[in-house]
Amino acid sequence: MQPPHGMIADLTSLAVSILLLATYQLFLVLRLRRDPSHTIQAVNRAARTAWIESVMADDTRAVLAVQTLRNSTMAATFLASTAIILILGVLTLSGQWEQLSSSWQLLDRVGSRQPGLGIAKLLLLLVDLFFAFFGFAMAVRLFNHVGYQINIPPERRPGAITPTLVACHLNRAGAYYSLGMRAYYYTVPLTFWLFGPQFLLLATVVLIPLLYHLDRRPRAD
Repeated sequence: MQPPHGMIADLTSLAVSILLLATYQLFLVLRLRRDPSHTIQAVNRAARTAWIESVMADDTRAVLAVQTLRNSTMAATFLASTAIILILGVLTLSGQWEQLSSSWQLLDRVGSRQPGLGIAKLLLLLVDLFFAFFGFAMAVRLFNHVGYQINIPPERRPGAITPTLVACHLNRAGAYYSLGMRAYYYTVPLTFWLFGPQFLLLATVVLIPLLYHLDRRPRAD
């Protein structure tokens, strides 16, 4: 029978990993309250708003707007499709877990080797990938809405379709895209967890400074 400390090690590592990631997100929120332009996401929101206002005020930039939105839509579509492929891969892996776990966990000296926990790990990985898929799918949906709204001539534009509203939709698309990318990043610790709880913690500790490097606004100098 598997000793209980193995399961405790896995669950403790998962709890610590979640706590570290939640603490990092809280840190970002607090920094944004002090400096609204601290993160690249905040800078991009302001840039998207200014871009929408300039495009809707100048009809000659309609083609540029469509091309820009098309590029964003294609990127989100590609990432959503990739998430589905990864989901299918994880589902395939779940049927072979008992055969693979013995070799994958050779370096694991503290974690549990119960098949049920292995399936639970894969289930969490599936949930994360589905979250990424829906994030990118929602981004594609909103990018398409913005593509119609941004090119309406001013004289035919309904009163509700204002640059502020269109910018709000575009920023929501950007937010969903960022959530999808966040979920992609979180697959790294979850994947390493398949090899043992110590690798989950190590991957989380390495991921957080990388996330901060990506989230922090680049300095002009």
